[in-house]
Amino acid sequence: MKEALFYKKLDGNKTHCLLCPKSCIIEEQGFGFCGVRQNNSGRLYSTIYNKTTGIALDPIEKKPLYHFHPHELILSLGTRGCNLACVFCQNWHISQAKDAHLEDITSLDIIGEAKRLNSFGIAYTYNEPLIWYEFVFDTAKLAKEKGLKNVLVTNGYINPEPLEDLLPYIDGMNIDLKAMDNEFYKNICKGTLTPVLDTIARAKQNCHIELTNLLIPGLNDSDEHIENLTAWIFENTSADTPLHFSRYFPRFKLDLPSTPLDTLKRAESIARKKLKHVYLGNA
Repeated sequence: MKEALFYKKLDGNKTHCLLCPKSCIIEEQGFGFCGVRQNNSGRLYSTIYNKTTGIALDPIEKKPLYHFHPHELILSLGTRGCNLACVFCQNWHISQAKDAHLEDITSLDIIGEAKRLNSFGIAYTYNEPLIWYEFVFDTAKLAKEKGLKNVLVTNGYINPEPLEDLLPYIDGMNIDLKAMDNEFYKNICKGTLTPVLDTIARAKQNCHIELTNLLIPGLNDSDEHIENLTAWIFENTSADTPLHFSRYFPRFKLDLPSTPLDTLKRAESIARKKLKHVYLGNA
């Protein structure tokens, strides 16, 4: 295990995790909401520091990133756990499962593999990389020194201080903006909207960003939602920020019918009134 970077010790051997807006108060031997940060004798540790659920060489477009090293391959890896609990999670078998198979890995292993495969960089993806913070930070810093690019595929749910420390080593991000609706975040994802918006606005100042919005029938696919989403992106980032509308399929705890293709086309038509680069995924 690796001692966590952002936490406070509290009375009674409790710890206060400061990594993300969940702000978990964790009892002795307990875990935070993410399921991977544990209080051990009054100290907070990452239990997944050098653990991965899988590594693959992916097209960068799979992240999806369309305006960052297009047509190139990037070494991609993830672990288990998440600081949200979306009922529609597409990768629930690693993000929500406590018994996902893990293999040992080191930062040097990853960098060596990236070099061997002629990858231009490393993508931290598949589950939520921000809860893997200590490993991502250490690996990204070393990868940067070795001339590799670092990419985060993330829900953006992180506190400002750890984000500031990590951003100097990050070159590209795809951030999942699930809805322009705090009630959606609260009821469907067990989170809040504002920290995600703050992450997007801050990241835009530091690295290349693209955004993804999974359209779910009856939950976040109305014209009003799409108009609000694209207006916020236009006003707080720029018209050049790529937006990917992704098609929902029944997964995990949500069994609504799949998103009709016409819904994605309607969303694209609305978004293109303000944004220059709009794409449809899973279509």
